[in-house]
Amino acid sequence: MKRFKIFFFIAFICCSKLFAQSTDLQLAKQFAANGEQQKALDIYQKLYKQDNENYFNVYFTSLLAAKKFDDAISIAKKMIHKHPEDHQYIILLGTAYTQQGNIDKANALYDELLNNLPTDQGQISMLAAQFYQNTNIDYAIKIFQQGRKILHSDNIFSYELINLYRYKRDKVALTEEYLNFLPTNPSFISQAENSFSTIYEGEADYNILKIELLKRIQKDPQQTLYAELLTWQFLQQKEFDLAMNQALALSRRLNDDGNSIFELCRTLVTNEAYDAAINGYEYLIDKGKNHDLYIPAKIELINTKNLRVTSGKYTNEDLLSLEKDYKDLLDEFGQNGNTAFAMQKLANLECFKLHKLDEAQKLLESAIKLPDIKGQQLASCKLDLGDVLLLNNEPWDATLLYSQVEKDYPNTSIGQDAKYRNAKLAYYTGDFTWAKGQLDVLKAATSQLIANDALNLSLLISDNIKEDTSGAALKMYARADLQIFAEIPEKAVKILDSIDTKFPGNSLSDDILMAKARLRIQEKDYTGAVLLLKKIADEHSFSLWADDAVFMLGDIYENHLADKEQAKTYYQKIITDYAGSLWINEARKRFRILRGDKNDVSS
Repeated sequence: MKRFKIFFFIAFICCSKLFAQSTDLQLAKQFAANGEQQKALDIYQKLYKQDNENYFNVYFTSLLAAKKFDDAISIAKKMIHKHPEDHQYIILLGTAYTQQGNIDKANALYDELLNNLPTDQGQISMLAAQFYQNTNIDYAIKIFQQGRKILHSDNIFSYELINLYRYKRDKVALTEEYLNFLPTNPSFISQAENSFSTIYEGEADYNILKIELLKRIQKDPQQTLYAELLTWQFLQQKEFDLAMNQALALSRRLNDDGNSIFELCRTLVTNEAYDAAINGYEYLIDKGKNHDLYIPAKIELINTKNLRVTSGKYTNEDLLSLEKDYKDLLDEFGQNGNTAFAMQKLANLECFKLHKLDEAQKLLESAIKLPDIKGQQLASCKLDLGDVLLLNNEPWDATLLYSQVEKDYPNTSIGQDAKYRNAKLAYYTGDFTWAKGQLDVLKAATSQLIANDALNLSLLISDNIKEDTSGAALKMYARADLQIFAEIPEKAVKILDSIDTKFPGNSLSDDILMAKARLRIQEKDYTGAVLLLKKIADEHSFSLWADDAVFMLGDIYENHLADKEQAKTYYQKIITDYAGSLWINEARKRFRILRGDKNDVSS
């Protein structure tokens, strides 16, 4: 019993001491947080004297913060004497010398550690980690490099050095280390690409990689990983033709399944490098009808040709050639659920580009009757058929199809699209009251694009009905808008130019400018569109279309006129002048990208 009491008493004393130390430590931290460094230092010193093992680090750090370097050096030396095998205290002594300004003394300590490394991989890693923890990246790297020499292996410590070079943003060393590491660790190629894209800042940096890759390909042409990386490097520099040529050369050499080419083609299409993508798809088709990618490549080839034709200036011959490609595809594979998408695309081409309304209508009517067509595809074809019927002067049949889709897909994006098309049909035909009722519901649509368009059209109607209750001028404008939708610019311009003559003093001047700007964009006349949009921004800065015009100017300068500075100016204008605009988030994002930083833009 007596022994138990003694044990209990000792335990009580120890626990009380620990509790007191814990309380003192919290108090010291609070003093430090409040800027009362001396009070904190006094407590740390007391704790260190009570238990120099556990409280060395906090006391040492507080001495450095207080610039009491001699005291820090003194206690570091005591710990080195006490624990001569524990190198962390030597590194901390070097830290104190460095902060005191005695860099040579610090380096002498570090060099001694470097020159007396043990021939043990684990101990070398631990020592490098201790340098890293003390933010001495250069010596952590030197330790690993020296470790390679004494262990006679150039392959160890690769992952550690990669992380250190990335942390230090040493582009040349990181590039070389990865290129040495990857041949035996090919699964890390995606990580390498991510690291390069994060650390490289421009063409000069990517050229470091390109030069190294070309050297290694020449030295070791059988190493396919370098060729893959070179393809990726060409993509980053937007040298799309070179990327495809490199990928094709590798695919031919390996005689592979072509999946990498197919994926590359998709990337190129996303970057609007249509010619390079077409080259890739044709390569896959040439592998023959029995090849797994023959049908997907044939489909994507025609889709890519469609994008190339419709995204640039094109001739009627270009359109007819594309029409023939779609018809050849349907002749080869027939009309069925798997080719419904091609029927739909051909119908859109015939409706909006070739203006063959009857042929487009027949094709879509056949598509929606296909027994194996999928639900979403069926709904999409019905909406497109409604558009064709509208343009073919059959609005009642058009609204019936829109309403079917809206009923079949309530509270979905395609259902909201159907509702919006129905509202636009009413607008085109002059039923503004019903159209506005539908549009006001759609202002809360989950699709931001539909919500934005619905809001604009609703405001267009209300603003102009307010000025002219008969809506006569607006009806004329809506007829012009329908011709813009049909992609018949001559008729649209003729109607727009007649509005002021028939209805002088109308309130549609900014709307007419926007309609004409949209026509210019439709015709790829971006310079002409800029003049009209600037007129809206300058002369109608408080109108419905003002923020749209400013954002469109930024987009045109960025993506069509290759003037990034002007684009930045207009995106900045959205941010500063139109804080309530629906374009604000997109403008902020684009401005940030063009400025080349990752910080949010608030002004």
